[in-house]
Amino acid sequence: MPLDELFTTFANNILPILLISGAGFLLGKTISIDSRSLGRVVFYIFSPSLVFNMLAHTKLNSSDIFSTMGFTVTVCFVIGLLTLLFGKLFGFERPALMAIFLTSTFGNTGNYGLPLVAFAFGTEALTFATICYVTVSLMSMTFGVLAASLGHMDFKAALTGLCKVPTLYAVALAAALNSFHFELPLPLSRTVDLAANASIPVMIVLLGLELSRFEWSHSLRPLSLSVTLRLLIAPAVALLLAIPFGLQGAARQGNVIEASMPAAVMNTVLASEYGLDSSLVTAIVFVGTILSPLTLTPLLVYLGR
Repeated sequence: MPLDELFTTFANNILPILLISGAGFLLGKTISIDSRSLGRVVFYIFSPSLVFNMLAHTKLNSSDIFSTMGFTVTVCFVIGLLTLLFGKLFGFERPALMAIFLTSTFGNTGNYGLPLVAFAFGTEALTFATICYVTVSLMSMTFGVLAASLGHMDFKAALTGLCKVPTLYAVALAAALNSFHFELPLPLSRTVDLAANASIPVMIVLLGLELSRFEWSHSLRPLSLSVTLRLLIAPAVALLLAIPFGLQGAARQGNVIEASMPAAVMNTVLASEYGLDSSLVTAIVFVGTILSPLTLTPLLVYLGR
């Protein structure tokens, strides 16, 4: 790949996102801001609003939706399974293993992935990426919350905690509205639109704020394993699985990029909320985000040809 093509792809598609998160990083370094409280706002308001809005307004047919969801679930399952196998092989304790499971399985499909797909491939690919994001969000807020809870809780207590996850109710409500072809009254519709439109910028700033709290973790093996799985193994798995799922064109572009993102900032929120090793999770998110242009840039060029 020519260097000028790689540089142009990086500058036009990845750099704007890094600049906004960089502003959040500088803000976190210069002003005392409680990023955990902002993370909770994202967790309980912005993320559910975005998921609800995307599901309520999607124009994809059922075949496209189910193929995208199936692809996303399969990629997450394969990466999650590999994480557990390698984690057991290396003898990681349960809190560390659950932290690696979160960061390896659930990529940054929202505040990093969605704008990246939009910049690189346009509206059609973004439509597929939004379904991927919704699927990952749903899995993160169910299996992710369950995994985070299992770091210190038993299965029954962790399962009970799922009832407190607002994204579940957002998905159920959107599905019900679609089934009955019901439209929200204008005041409510505008309220949801405002919250949904604000969610991605807030998440990008939150990414920078979380990275500003970066503390180097001495757990180098789990850190290396998680970053390797997300940035190298996940793209390879996604490209291979795109074949049997019949993904082509914009569907292939949107789905593969979403599957190849570094660890999600929401993982740091889950880690803080459920008492996992926050320094390890934050270090994985930080290192993965910093290194991601090295893998995402050539992948963008390859998928764009």
